[in-house]
Amino acid sequence: MRLTRFLGIAVAAACAICIGACNNNSGSTGATGTSPNNTAKPREREKYVIGLVAKSQVNPVFQAARVGAEDAARDLSEKYDIDVEVRWQTPAQEDAQQQAQYVEQLVASGVDGIAISCIDANLLNTALADAVAKGVTVMTFDSDAPKSGRMAYYGVDDKAAGAAVMKALAEQIEGNGVVAVLAGNQAATNLQNRVAGVREEAAKYPHISIIDVYYHPETANDAAAKMQQVQNANPQISGWALVGGWPLYTDNALDGVYEHAKVVSLDPLPLPLEYLKKGQVQVLIGQPYYGWGYESVQYIVEKLHKAQNPPSEMIYADFDVVTSANVDEYSANWNKWTGKSGG
Repeated sequence: MRLTRFLGIAVAAACAICIGACNNNSGSTGATGTSPNNTAKPREREKYVIGLVAKSQVNPVFQAARVGAEDAARDLSEKYDIDVEVRWQTPAQEDAQQQAQYVEQLVASGVDGIAISCIDANLLNTALADAVAKGVTVMTFDSDAPKSGRMAYYGVDDKAAGAAVMKALAEQIEGNGVVAVLAGNQAATNLQNRVAGVREEAAKYPHISIIDVYYHPETANDAAAKMQQVQNANPQISGWALVGGWPLYTDNALDGVYEHAKVVSLDPLPLPLEYLKKGQVQVLIGQPYYGWGYESVQYIVEKLHKAQNPPSEMIYADFDVVTSANVDEYSANWNKWTGKSGG
């Protein structure tokens, strides 16, 4: 009896010691935070995917825009400790229907934002409005779609750019002569506005007349052929106002033209700059090609990540006037815009 009672007391005491030890261990684990259930997980970086839809892959201005967009993605990722990805979805050649399909595909893939240069605003309005309705932040650059519900537009004031081309041409022909206007795609809103600017500025000069506005597919060969054809048929033309630099993206585009007429154009890209250096083009008016991509991505990310609205719905950038006096200085910009420099 005593032995049994002693053993029972001993077992009870041992159990009490074990329970106490377990309780102490449990308390110790909670205090030090070493429990696997309490291990802190690293914070996942927020990610934003931005679709970039330009007019065509063959136009160098949109390659500069792509570099700008990718640079903005890198800079903003570092600035905000986030991941920004640019998804390039651009037709090989100008195709508004293809742009609309790309917009729909980007929305279906779950992108957060879209930056687009619109070939035909009327055709793209529905696709863009649908994107906005589904929560995608849309920004236009270069060529706007003002009825699409997009957040904002970034680029030059197109009417002012057209006026600048005409003003420079008027100076070159000394306020007297017959002017032809080369205008690209007739459906593009930005080009329509530039032509309006050319016409308004030309009206200020009583001795300048516009023979006509000439539209064409926006390729170098088509544009050059149009200029040469029109000049040959109308030798009285003494000046050309180009609201886009299309013919200047190929060699010998102005043969048969520059000998008889002064030429002022938008788009001082590397090849057009060579025409200026040779004296076949007198003035080039520059747009913010790199900024089209950089600023558009920046405004979209600021809206998505910081809930910060753009300063206005229409964000106008300055344009550059390039002549023989500053052509070498301006040419150096392309090292950055095409990603050839370290900056």
